[in-house]
Amino acid sequence: MAPQTPALRPPDESAVILARMLHLHPKIIDLSLERMGRLLQRMDSPHMRLPPTIHVAGTNGKGSTVAFMRAILESAGLRVHVYTSPHLQRFHERIRLAGQLISETELCARLLECERVNAGDPITFFEITTVAALLAFAETPADILLLEVGLGGRLDTTNVIPRAAVTVITPVDLDHQQFLGETLAEIAAEKAGILKPGTPAIIGPQKPDAAQVIEARAATLGAPLLIHGQDWTTYSEHGRLVFQYADGLLDLPLPALVGQHQLSNAGTAIAAVLALPDFEIGSDAIARGLRTVEWPGRLQRLGFGPLLAALPEGAELWLDGGHNPAAAVAMASALAELEERHPLPLYLICGMLTSKDAPGFFAAFNGLVRGVYTIAIPGEENSMTADALAQAASTAALPVRSAADLAQALNEISTDSPMPPRVAICGSLYLAGHVLSANGS
Repeated sequence: MAPQTPALRPPDESAVILARMLHLHPKIIDLSLERMGRLLQRMDSPHMRLPPTIHVAGTNGKGSTVAFMRAILESAGLRVHVYTSPHLQRFHERIRLAGQLISETELCARLLECERVNAGDPITFFEITTVAALLAFAETPADILLLEVGLGGRLDTTNVIPRAAVTVITPVDLDHQQFLGETLAEIAAEKAGILKPGTPAIIGPQKPDAAQVIEARAATLGAPLLIHGQDWTTYSEHGRLVFQYADGLLDLPLPALVGQHQLSNAGTAIAAVLALPDFEIGSDAIARGLRTVEWPGRLQRLGFGPLLAALPEGAELWLDGGHNPAAAVAMASALAELEERHPLPLYLICGMLTSKDAPGFFAAFNGLVRGVYTIAIPGEENSMTADALAQAASTAALPVRSAADLAQALNEISTDSPMPPRVAICGSLYLAGHVLSANGS
């Protein structure tokens, strides 16, 4: 059975405004704080009127760590603002005000105000929309703001905030080299740009080159560090998550998010909320947060919908938006764990952007998958073609075919698999958003 295309919804007014904002600057990405500073000053500096803020940078795990922190803090009864990117289906996902996604009315009002005050001056899409988010955060009461870096850290639009309650750096790896530098040390230096003098910084698992750069920057600034493996750690034991730190041990439930890498993301989140000054976060709230956390598009099992219905009964359908080699390693490890518990033939359906290291991504799955089907990401002009992506997969010695679209890939897997398969759709958050929409999620 071929998956059905959901009915199209009429475009929001905000979508029209956002489309105009794409044309305010000739580049999608132009790392600088100058344009942000100019517009923020014209708008009475909303970045100076924010709730206590946890600022989060890193290559992998930022979104999951933010999701854990939000679940924990909300379980403690706090009102939490959240800023993340990119979105999967609607722009509104990027801005959460005191526990609720920003409304269409509120989003339009903030965007139009920024557009009016900016008066057509050059500014990138991410810059002007970040100003709109900061304005909404400043004018809506909340107890805390979780602020995720968009790209890098030092020159990221979110780094206009003069102070933070806590900073966080999740694992740093190679990605976006065209903007952040070719080496791990150069990229780590950009991420470490969010560190603030005297502000505690939670440092997730790092490779030695990255750790050295981050620690040197923190020493220069006088930023106290709480480092994974030194000041805190997490591990699973007897079906529980153990968080070990200077004050002892916390015996907690395993997180709802799948994969061993989520243990360290959960630990990073726990360390961050415990480091918050003037907040007392109890173990009960932490436990509830771990059990209830949700983060779509990250090793998410799709338990219903037309895409799953297109596969044989008993099949599993998974979705992950990871798009660099380190994310692929984490995904492959989680899928290998699933294989040990419940063996099924594993197939990948993959779409990626032209800027990504496709051969490096596919290398993580060598010896694990029965087949790979490559597709172009629908509606994404920077997508690799299915044939080009198939060539990249072949360099990793994976059995691969290109497919015209998601429906054809699912149909061919259904035909080829000797038993109900485990299918993982992966390679891009843009593809993940398309999949959720196509599945009616």
